[in-house]
Amino acid sequence: MRYKLLCITILLGICGACNKYLDVVPDNVPTIDNAFTLRTSAEKFLFTCYSYMPANGSFNDNAAFNTADEVWYDDPIRDVDPTFFNIARGLQSMTSPLGNFWGGASRGTALFTGIRDCNTFLANIHKVRELRDYERERWIAEVKFLKAYYHFFLFRIYGPVPLIKENLDISAGPEEVQVYREPVDSCIHYIVQLLNEAAANEHLPARLEGTENTELGRITRGIVLALKAKVLVTAASPLFNGNPDYARLTDNKGRQLFPAAYNPEKWATAAQACKEAIEFCHSNGYALYHFPGNFGYKVNDIIQQQLDIRAAMTDKQANTEVIWANTNSMADDMQRWCMPLIAQGASTSGPKGIISPTMKMVEMFYSRNGVPITEDRTWDYSRRMVLRTATDAEKFYIKSGEQTVQLHFDREPRFYADVAFDRGVWFGNWINNYNTDSALYFVKGRATEIASRKGISNYSVTGYWVKKTVNIESSAATDGNIKSGMVTYPWPELRLADLYLLYAEALNEQYGYGAETTRWINLVRARAGIPSVEEAWTSFSKNPSKYTTKEGLREIIQQERAIELAFEGQRYWDLKRWKTAHIALNSPVKGWDITQNAAPSYYKEVLLFNQRFGMRDYFWPIENGEMIINKNLVQNPGW
Repeated sequence: MRYKLLCITILLGICGACNKYLDVVPDNVPTIDNAFTLRTSAEKFLFTCYSYMPANGSFNDNAAFNTADEVWYDDPIRDVDPTFFNIARGLQSMTSPLGNFWGGASRGTALFTGIRDCNTFLANIHKVRELRDYERERWIAEVKFLKAYYHFFLFRIYGPVPLIKENLDISAGPEEVQVYREPVDSCIHYIVQLLNEAAANEHLPARLEGTENTELGRITRGIVLALKAKVLVTAASPLFNGNPDYARLTDNKGRQLFPAAYNPEKWATAAQACKEAIEFCHSNGYALYHFPGNFGYKVNDIIQQQLDIRAAMTDKQANTEVIWANTNSMADDMQRWCMPLIAQGASTSGPKGIISPTMKMVEMFYSRNGVPITEDRTWDYSRRMVLRTATDAEKFYIKSGEQTVQLHFDREPRFYADVAFDRGVWFGNWINNYNTDSALYFVKGRATEIASRKGISNYSVTGYWVKKTVNIESSAATDGNIKSGMVTYPWPELRLADLYLLYAEALNEQYGYGAETTRWINLVRARAGIPSVEEAWTSFSKNPSKYTTKEGLREIIQQERAIELAFEGQRYWDLKRWKTAHIALNSPVKGWDITQNAAPSYYKEVLLFNQRFGMRDYFWPIENGEMIINKNLVQNPGW
């Protein structure tokens, strides 16, 4: 970290000509004093503090979206920046780290610079005389949250990090600049302290009621409490709670940076934080989303169920579920890169279909009975690759009369809502479906067909597409142009369903199975259109008592999170904190043989990559150059 670049400077022009609410930065502000003379310039500095938010709504910039096993790309990758995908391919480096959020390089945001800007704001905001007290206090709470979030983002990537509580003075000597990484528990304590201070500020709004159009993206008390819950669940998880693999990581003071012993009380603290966040959200009108309907659509119950699931992520107008909508990162081109070409056209602004779900993710979704397809007594896993012809009863899932594999039949609604596949229905583009499938789109992905590979790019390498991230109102014109019909939405950093499942996880780790533990999972499952945990496992699983043990319910909760939060960039962080990434990410990446046209040949598994994830990969390396500058830093093990 180059601490010589102290906080007397302001980043200029980060967002260029952007005019979104949180994309404003100070222009022509030569000194800190000038920045905090007028309300307008101080407000611009506030938005500078926001401007470091990672751009998770961009397929090129979401650090977690491309680094796990949810999606894959062709090799060599084309039309997509390969930085984070190369981490998934095992090409991380300590000489020039990919996604360098420590120093700000290789698509990594310079988050320590963001923290220093937050410190500058907090140290100077009292100078602005024309600010009303309530406004000043609200801004202070927002920036404390941002400071906490940036520390937490760095913590999840690197583990123990330096805590930049205050900026160093311009006259600071070399010894003061040589900061240390702080122990795990110290990092968590400080992050939670900042969040508590923000939440306690009575001038921070509980929710942006009536101001979404002008203030959407700004921090609320609901966001603060939800993030606090996630921070404490992370701290209680195996990666950080008594991890023997990092017991020997010490600094040159001899301090142990990871706690040596497992502390079960951390789960109790996390559960309490989850409960408080959920109760607060409920009292302020948050609820699991249900698609309210639209005058342009006439849908049946099957499509309604899918829209409940899809629009929970993409609806920005009437969304009761998204607690934190990040307007610094709008999902626009992400949609084009996920969507297959489903209508004939030659537009260069049409769907690209490059972001490809893996076979592993397809198999992750439950059967229609709400249990894993490997466990369902009524679902023959051994025949999943056998061809089957869709009937009229299945026409709202798969094109009637068309062939696809058994793997695509009799699956839960979230599968059909989240994933597109050859011969599968694609609902959208303002097409009604109430009593007929004659006008519905469906995907044709075999060789020479409309969604197939036509050249060296713009196709799915696995034969699957991400449906979930495409707004149901985004539409492609007859020439294939989707840009003109794109309905963008702010990336959902935190949803209520995420919070429910975190609470269930914490309760299970604390108490094991109980009605209160599964209550929160079952709420999510009910919205997804599948039976409760108890009913599903008792009636359909080969292991009917699985949910009654802590270990069995833990496995169920982890798969529930993988499904409910699929393609939202959560799985990577979950696999790491559970300390299961070295198992999950050490397996083959597979897809269909997209070079074939006939169904029997197309539906043959093809090996795309043998993924490798070592123990060192749980934490990214600190750049060698930073280690040379600061002798007090210690490198993460294995690098």
